[in-house]
Amino acid sequence: MSLGSNDAFNPQTETPLLAALQSCVHKPHAPFYAPGHKHGRGSAKRLVELLGAQVFQADLPELPELDNLFAPQGVIQQAQALAAEAFGADRTWFLANGSTSGVIAAILATCNPGDKLILPRNIHQSALSGLILSGAVPIFVQPEYDPHLDLAHSLTPTAVATALAQHPDAKAVLMVYPTYYGVCGDVAAIAHLAHQHNIPLLVDEAHGAHFAFHPSLPIAALAAGADLAVQSTHKVLSAMTQAAMLHTRGDRVDGDRISKALQLVQSTSPSYLLLASLDAARYQMATQGKLLLEQTLQLADEARSHLNQIPGLSTLQPEQAGSAGFMALDRTRLTVTVSDLGIDGFTADAILNEQLGVTAELPSLQHLTFMISLGNTKQDIEQLVQSFEALATMMYRDREVGEAGEVLQSTLFSPSYLPCLPPSPLSPRAAFFAANETLPIAQTVNRISAELVCPYPPGIPVLMPGEVVTATAIAHLQAILALGGTMSGCADLTLKTLKVVK
Repeated sequence: MSLGSNDAFNPQTETPLLAALQSCVHKPHAPFYAPGHKHGRGSAKRLVELLGAQVFQADLPELPELDNLFAPQGVIQQAQALAAEAFGADRTWFLANGSTSGVIAAILATCNPGDKLILPRNIHQSALSGLILSGAVPIFVQPEYDPHLDLAHSLTPTAVATALAQHPDAKAVLMVYPTYYGVCGDVAAIAHLAHQHNIPLLVDEAHGAHFAFHPSLPIAALAAGADLAVQSTHKVLSAMTQAAMLHTRGDRVDGDRISKALQLVQSTSPSYLLLASLDAARYQMATQGKLLLEQTLQLADEARSHLNQIPGLSTLQPEQAGSAGFMALDRTRLTVTVSDLGIDGFTADAILNEQLGVTAELPSLQHLTFMISLGNTKQDIEQLVQSFEALATMMYRDREVGEAGEVLQSTLFSPSYLPCLPPSPLSPRAAFFAANETLPIAQTVNRISAELVCPYPPGIPVLMPGEVVTATAIAHLQAILALGGTMSGCADLTLKTLKVVK
C-alpha cells in the first residue's frame, strides 16, 4: 500500500498511539507514577550516556491518555484497527512480549487440556511453551527435508492430510511460514485442509511481516486463507525488538479468548516505546512499504548475484522452489552455503564477525543466513560481498598449505533418519510439571525426557518433554555432535547428561 501526492486523505497516514505518546512527553506535570526514573531524571548516568535522555521521557506507563493494552478503547484501539487494515486482518492485537506471547496465546485460544494440535516437528520453542501451558497434546508432523541443501522446509499438504485423517478430533493446525531460511510452504492448501475439518490454521509468521506489502514477495498467510498469524514486526520491519502483532481473519478463532490468553502471557506494564514503535512501523509500511521493499529486494538480489560468482559459495535461490514443502522463497532472506570452502558455518561466522566486520543472523553446519531488510544499505551489501571474497581467499590459501579441514556431511541430519520414537506416555505439560532428575546420558534409555533436545542441523527436535528416550535417539544426537552440530533446549549442551522424569 502506498500513497501518492494526489491521494485523498488516508487514515493510514495517522499514528494515533505515537502521537498520544509524543503529547504526553511534552506535557508539563509532576510524575508520581512508575517507572521510578521519572522521565529519566533518576536514571543511571551511564545508561543515559548510552541511550540519550529523550528515550526515558517516552518511557511512560498506561496513563489515561495512552489507553490500556488489555482493554483498549482509545489510541491503542485506533492503532490496532489501522494495523488490521494495513496487514489484511479483521482484528489485530499489539504484542509487547514478542511473537512468543502470540504463539502461546494462539494455542491457548484454540486448545483445551487434552486437545490435539497438529504441528511441525521443527517448531519454535514458543509453541512448546504453548503446549505446556495449554495442556494440548501435540501431533507432530515431519517437515519436508532437502538432503542436498541440508535444510528442513515446511509441512506438506499430504503430510497434514494424513495427520488429519489419523486424528480427526484435532482442534487446530499450526505451521511455520516462512521458515528461518525464508522457505514458504503451501499455506493455501493447508488452510483448505484445515477448513475442510472445520478447524483453524494458525501460522507462526514471525519472519513474514513484510509479505503483505510487495507483490514480489510470497503471499501473506492471512491472504492465503490462514485464520491467525503471529508476526515479529521487529524482525524484518522497523519496530523495536520484542514488538510484534497477532492478526486474525474470519470467525474460526474466538477473539475474546485471544484477549484473555494474552493477559496470561503479557506484562501488565507494557512498554509504550514498543507499542508506539508498532504504530510507527505500520504507518511506514502502509505509506512507503512497496518502495522500501523494492529497494530491499534489489539489494538482496545484488548480494545473491555477487556471492554466487565467488568460487566455493552458493546461495539458496528462488528457482529452487517447486516442491510441496518449498513453494516459494523470501528473496530478502539470504542463505549462503560455505561448506565447499572446506569450512563449517560456525567457523565462517566467527571469522566474518571477529575479523571482517559482518555479522550473520544464523550460522549452521553448512550455511550462514543473513536477514536483509529495509534498514540495510548498499554499503552493507558491498561489505558483505567483500568479506566473503576475503573469506574465500583465506580458505583457499589455507587449503593450499594443508591447513583447512574437510566439512563432514551425513544423512544423519535428514529427518528420514531420525529415530522412530514410541508414542509419548506424557504430554509436554505433564512432563514439565513432573519431578525430574539429571542422569548420565547412558542411563536415560527407556526413561521419559523432561526437556527439549534439538540438534542443529537440521533444527528439528529429536526429543520433547514427555517422550521416551531411546538408544537410537541418543546415538543419533551424539553422531550429530561428533559431526560438528550443536544442541539447544537442554541444560547440558554437551549431552553428557539429560534430565528425565523421576
